[in-house]
Amino acid sequence: MIRFKKLRALVAVASIGAAAVSAADLDMNANANDVAISGYDPVAYFSESEATKGSVQYTATYKNAIYHFSSEEHRDLFRADPGAYAPQYGGYCAFGVTKEKKFDVDPEAWRIVDNKLYLNLNKDIQKHWLRDVPGYIATANDIWPDIKTVEAAEL
Repeated sequence: MIRFKKLRALVAVASIGAAAVSAADLDMNANANDVAISGYDPVAYFSESEATKGSVQYTATYKNAIYHFSSEEHRDLFRADPGAYAPQYGGYCAFGVTKEKKFDVDPEAWRIVDNKLYLNLNKDIQKHWLRDVPGYIATANDIWPDIKTVEAAEL
């Protein structure tokens, strides 16, 4: 009986641990610790016009992903309107979405277009994406609703 209780307790703990592995929503690109954009500050892309690493001292959660910020001010701006600062397509590669894929991104490969943040897999892919930004955004906007809740590995 005692062994059975211990086994049930271990199974319960394992289940909780498995659920906690990645709590970020399926439409959010976050690492195993649920950190988005590799810890880069999404507000800094807009206010500083550069990719800036955030700090664990200043964090906010959006769609179960954790964002880091370089200052309290940036964190507070994000909290007031996360949709204005969070990257498009859940932080997945904007070009990848046009191919019905969810690729991770290089936080240094970014662009703000019409006051929205877009990230790319890397700078080489970004060069290709920059050849027809409006066309790729239109295509990605059409595709994203169909893939946003699909696991990246399934695409």
